[in-house]
Amino acid sequence: MKKLNFAAVLVALVLMLLFTSCKNKMEKPVVEAPVPINTLEVAFDSAQIAIFFEKYPKLKLYQNEVKQLYRKHQFHYIWFDEKGLNEFSGLLYNKVNNLSADGIETTIPYKERFDFIYQNPFKNQKASVDTELLSSALYFFYTNKVFEGIDSNKTKDLEWFLPRKKQTYIHFLDSLLVNPSLINREEKGVLKQYYLLKNALFKYQNFAKKAGWETIMLDPEIKSIKPADSSATIAQIRNYLFLTDALATNSKSEVYDDDLATGILNFKKSIGHLSNTTILRQHIAFMNVPIEQRIKTIMVNMERCRWISNDITKSKELIVVNIPAYELTFFRDGKPELRSKVVVGKTMSKTVIFSAPMKYIVFRPYWNVPASILKNEILPAIKKNPNYLKQHNMEWNNNTVRQKPGIANSLGLVKFLFPNSNAIYLHDTPSKGLFSRENRAFSHGCIRVAKPRELAAMIMKNDKGWTVEKINAKMDSGAEYWYTLKESIPVYIGYFTAWVDDEGVLHFYKDVYERDEKLATILFQDKVVD
Repeated sequence: MKKLNFAAVLVALVLMLLFTSCKNKMEKPVVEAPVPINTLEVAFDSAQIAIFFEKYPKLKLYQNEVKQLYRKHQFHYIWFDEKGLNEFSGLLYNKVNNLSADGIETTIPYKERFDFIYQNPFKNQKASVDTELLSSALYFFYTNKVFEGIDSNKTKDLEWFLPRKKQTYIHFLDSLLVNPSLINREEKGVLKQYYLLKNALFKYQNFAKKAGWETIMLDPEIKSIKPADSSATIAQIRNYLFLTDALATNSKSEVYDDDLATGILNFKKSIGHLSNTTILRQHIAFMNVPIEQRIKTIMVNMERCRWISNDITKSKELIVVNIPAYELTFFRDGKPELRSKVVVGKTMSKTVIFSAPMKYIVFRPYWNVPASILKNEILPAIKKNPNYLKQHNMEWNNNTVRQKPGIANSLGLVKFLFPNSNAIYLHDTPSKGLFSRENRAFSHGCIRVAKPRELAAMIMKNDKGWTVEKINAKMDSGAEYWYTLKESIPVYIGYFTAWVDDEGVLHFYKDVYERDEKLATILFQDKVVD
């Protein structure tokens, strides 16, 4: 019996050990293998970091990231190898010295010290804590300026409420140290549009250097120029169109021919103007905007690109509204499938820059009159005309006013809801004539869509329960009808006054809310001074 008990105890102990061993194996955390880096296997005293930033206070903004970087590498030198400063350090130095190519005008802190280090590499072969930490601070200075942009609190002050991307560039450095050429790749969380604008910036900076951008002279008596007209001004216009790629060749002819007409149509498309061949004084004024101003506009919009993660382009479906372009684009699988003109908020009731997921489509909607409009417009109208509500198909509803569904409803026959605190949504409108205007800032803040039926059909394209015929039927008859989307669609309302389209054409749009100069002031005056 004792032997039996001993055997049972022995089996129990073995099982316990096996279970404990398996449990320990299961609970052991998976550690990601570090990227192999050819650096010195030499560590420095961690206390040197605090001492360094006391010596270089203008770099303190990057102190926390530098600490995290060296904790990750056990305080080993990462900018030196057996030969001295490594390959990537020199490449980074060159990148920082050419920040203007990335649309950045700023002063490099402690530039003289950086210049001495990197312009005399043979004098800096021996590992130095000062050089090591300066290099790391320089790296975070670069990623902050080029990849991240200005502080998020400043963007909120600029009324930009699109979510800012959140990203660390500590781990990215490991990849760059192994393969320095990665710094030239068009990725790392920056919107692709950034690089398209960067190419445009390079071209316009070259224009400025060559002084090929001449002012177009127009006789004060001439109000417009039309096909078959002839003048020296036409040759100047032709040169401008050629320089800006609206014309493929420059015949230098002073006669307004078919070739120039094509160029004018391309030009007007690029600035969001009505498509016709008549050249007005306002078009000449647009062409005469100084090249320096165009460069500034491109830089400002490159900065806006830094704030948006390119993850938004990974959305299966996406709706984007660009306020200055007065345009909505529906993307599916990263490709534009529908474009529509839109009307946005007027200057006194600006459309807010933000994002939210679209969840509902409402056919033949009621329009619940906002309190501000009720107070400032409807009630004064009722006081003047007691029949105002009846004449406008309106009614009282719980101490407020709403407009009944129908073709005269201010929201038209359909609205697209993405619930948000700004009370902004997309909708149809009975005022179709506004879409034929070049300036389309007329609403109280919501966004009127020129192609509401097409947008509804595009959104519900993959929903087998809905056909174009059913959508039209819901819009054209019956009572208000709410439909909940099976999958919500991200809606981004942005603000870009310079944009490169899918065909590589650079567009400039009127700064309708005058936001560019405010951002430019921050970008070009917020400089570090030695």
